[in-house]
Amino acid sequence: MSRAPQTLSPPPSGARPAEPVKVELVDRPLGILATAMTARRNVLELIPGIALRQPIVSGRLGIRWHMVMDPECLRRILKDRVEDYPKSVTTKLILEPAIGDSLFIAEGAHWRWQRRAAAPAFAQRHVEALGPVMTAAAEASCRRIRAATGPVDLFQEAVAATFEVISDVTFSGDGGFDRDAVHHAINGYISQTAKVSVLDVLGLPPWVPRPGRLLSGGGLKRMKAVADRAIAARAEAAARDGPPDLLDLLLDAQDPETGRAMNRDELRDNLLTFIVAGHETTALTIAWALYLCAFDPAVQERAAAEARAALGERAATAADLEALPLVHRIVHETLRLYPTAAFLSRTARAPDRLCGREVRPGDTVMLPIYALHRHHLLWDRPDAFDPDRFLTPPDRYAFLPFGAGPRICIGASFAIQEAVIILATLLARFRFAALPGRDPVPHMILTLRPKGGVWLRATPR
Repeated sequence: MSRAPQTLSPPPSGARPAEPVKVELVDRPLGILATAMTARRNVLELIPGIALRQPIVSGRLGIRWHMVMDPECLRRILKDRVEDYPKSVTTKLILEPAIGDSLFIAEGAHWRWQRRAAAPAFAQRHVEALGPVMTAAAEASCRRIRAATGPVDLFQEAVAATFEVISDVTFSGDGGFDRDAVHHAINGYISQTAKVSVLDVLGLPPWVPRPGRLLSGGGLKRMKAVADRAIAARAEAAARDGPPDLLDLLLDAQDPETGRAMNRDELRDNLLTFIVAGHETTALTIAWALYLCAFDPAVQERAAAEARAALGERAATAADLEALPLVHRIVHETLRLYPTAAFLSRTARAPDRLCGREVRPGDTVMLPIYALHRHHLLWDRPDAFDPDRFLTPPDRYAFLPFGAGPRICIGASFAIQEAVIILATLLARFRFAALPGRDPVPHMILTLRPKGGVWLRATPR
């Protein structure tokens, strides 16, 4: 498929675009080299425009592939026959060096026992008990924004806030945990290794080296060493005051069916999974939500009024969530328009038929969540920002920001709670305004990031 010209020029003076920014999808076939180059630049640019109006699109480029946008077929892939659609080879090649055979990567019985062991750590009572950490991060974010002397990159601000949360709920009270070292190692790893290789496009087996992924060893070793030291120190320490954090809960975790507990390597790899997945993904949701609120000041004012009525002058807490329904809907609409995991892939393990089309073992089955969430047969005005569309629940398999089925994101309720607490607090304290010609560009490497940041003017209310 060839890439349609992507131009995100500023609107005429004094005008705003009718819809928030989006990715220009492709309209003609690409060759292997152009596909690889496009995927390294922005994976979403590989999605054909017809994927917004068709249930499935298939092709062959080194390997056979299918993009699936049909909710019933997605249910089949993610729930009914989940064992026949494991994570793709490319996904594992990108993530396994960093997070091992952890919950996100593992398959089959090895995944099931880890999921059973980790699930109690994400029970609602534990997520709510971690709310004060999120409230404190929201207060700190307000202080930083108030101290700024000009426009603020709300993406970087949200990253700072959510990394503060994930490090506190993972390693609370551990002064020896080098947060900056882990943060820089994660960013370095993603920038070096998360881009698709031409060898991935050709479908070469995983034992063939991908040169771009051979340079990340040093940062990964340092990141894992930091986590290992923190785990060892916690295991030897006396009991701490306050509610248990994620490390406490995982140290005590056992599979209720077998009694199996995680060894140190499994514990470290799962902790790093939660750190990697747990801060940038929520930061992206907050940043994109603030961009959308600046895009539509009327929605922003409604949400600010709701937040101020519920909170007064204080920051939001977990107890406030039920009083913030519009903020919840803004979070959901943000995840629809800019899903952090915007493009998933699986490898078919057994013969199947999807939307009447033959699927063979070894085929790549892509789940372009970005296209699903903007599909013209599933959503009214799919490119418009309209939080009130979520007054009516959508089809369960038409809205997949956290996946679905047995492998639905284990931290979904944690992420929603954190995003609502921080977003409501910011909207109650500040009015956010867009800068002409500075709209972010949706750009996916591993997650759907705003290229160029989310620069907004923040004015105290």
